Amino acid sequence: MMDQADQETFDKLRQEMRRGVIVLAVLAQLQREHYGYSLRKSLSEGGVNIDEGTLYPLIRRLEHQGLLESEWRLEDKRKKRFYSMTASGRAVYERLCEEWRQLDDGIHALLDGGK
Repeated sequence: MMDQADQETFDKLRQEMRRGVIVLAVLAQLQREHYGYSLRKSLSEGGVNIDEGTLYPLIRRLEHQGLLESEWRLEDKRKKRFYSMTASGRAVYERLCEEWRQLDDGIHALLDGGK
């Protein structure tokens, strides 16, 4: 059982670790078009829970960086903003996937004690 200080340290480190991974998760889900709620739901179903206060600023930032594009459409009598990856977004996503796989292999090797 962790004491309060250890729990706070863990929570901060966990949040820091998740911050970078969430970008990759969002891009992975946006290989097909989503609107905000469907994206959040898809991520959650995949085991990556993101609150709205994190997701929407992130997708706006990715759009500003040219990795995503969006358009408003009417669906079920409601306007929804649909997001999809741009060509630049796909290229960055592919490189991030390669980087993730290399890091994952390295981390697994370290966690397994070099076995």
